[in-house]
Amino acid sequence: MLKREDNERLVRVGPGTVGGEFMRRYWQPAVLSSELPEPDGPPVRVRLLAEDLIAFRDTAGTVALVDAYCPHRRAPLFYGRNEECGLRCVYHGWKFDRAGNCVDMPSEPPGTPLQAKVKLRAYPTCERGGVVWTYMGPEDKRPPEPDFEWLRAPPTHQFVSKTFEHCNYLQAMEGGLDTAHSSFLHDNRLGDTVALRSRDRAPRIAVEPTDYGYRYSSTRSADEANEYVRVYHFVMPNQQIRAMTTAPSGERAEVPKIDGHVWVPIDDEHCWVYNWAYGYDENAPLTPAFIEAIETFAGRGPDDLIPGTFKLKRNLENDFMIDRELQKTSTYTGITGLNTQDMALQEGMGPIVDRSREFLGTSDRAIVTMRRIMLEAIRAVEAGDSPRGVNPEVARDIRAHDGYVPRGGDWHTLFADELKARW
Repeated sequence: MLKREDNERLVRVGPGTVGGEFMRRYWQPAVLSSELPEPDGPPVRVRLLAEDLIAFRDTAGTVALVDAYCPHRRAPLFYGRNEECGLRCVYHGWKFDRAGNCVDMPSEPPGTPLQAKVKLRAYPTCERGGVVWTYMGPEDKRPPEPDFEWLRAPPTHQFVSKTFEHCNYLQAMEGGLDTAHSSFLHDNRLGDTVALRSRDRAPRIAVEPTDYGYRYSSTRSADEANEYVRVYHFVMPNQQIRAMTTAPSGERAEVPKIDGHVWVPIDDEHCWVYNWAYGYDENAPLTPAFIEAIETFAGRGPDDLIPGTFKLKRNLENDFMIDRELQKTSTYTGITGLNTQDMALQEGMGPIVDRSREFLGTSDRAIVTMRRIMLEAIRAVEAGDSPRGVNPEVARDIRAHDGYVPRGGDWHTLFADELKARW
């Protein structure tokens, strides 16, 4: 159970809120690079941390992220002309570069001093791993650019997508950090005793705080001689890293990969889920067919999205197209798509969960620890200090892993090499 006041501190992300100031101390995904495919191309609307912004790729190929409205008369810059290293408002022709400087004011007399005074709010950006990242916090607190292993993997071995979710980022992220639910919500083959997470539905959770957040493990009985251990990472403030190196049969996966999510607040009641993965075997790239297969299995393949959007066809308005007969005979939920099942539960809780009404158990240890660390970080920001994990250096060399260990064996030792980044 979480106090109402602490819940509010965590879920409110707009400018001036304590949670919002905390989130702004980290680099955050703003858009996919693929949304801005060419220089001088169409601008893209962005809503991030309850701010309305516009992203555009200028003539030099660099992505700008600026206020969505012209400072002259607040006209929408979405309709602006992206030309010659700047965005020109079509209302009166005022033009701004990617740093927010007004570089042309044709509706005013030449040499007007007003031009030097006008400034469009602009945030710094960088591109890594197919994502445009931005920093929206105080300039004197700006950390180095993100440097996770998945951002360093070659394009042949990495991909990223995103999906829209109609709920607060925190409950979406808690769903990702909760490993026990996979034995139920994602049991897509009822009665199958082969799947690793169906053999033991009460995993033992261990959490180890770190400089970047924490490392945690779930341990399940596999057979008389072995246990199945999956080691994850929670990276502040909103990312999970996990492994899928073992197939459901218990054998090595055909294309072993590390994957995860970044849950990015759009505002208090909506979020983007950035879904990323990379293969770490140099000889096993992530082929387009493989990527389409895992995206479709997750429920976010090309045929699962409303055309022209990142929104699922299966959504809260149609009860995620639940099939009650399928639920009786084949799957635990009757909902198609692994991540669609997650969204059904997370969105179904309402836009913002009242955590003061919860009853938590031992399987919620990772979630409880995350909330504590996040609240500590918010207090650090309030005190003028740096929050945990703000320096990407502390998380650049981590990797997740899963596999068998002999009963009583120490996964820290047995997985030591596999838990180190190599790209």
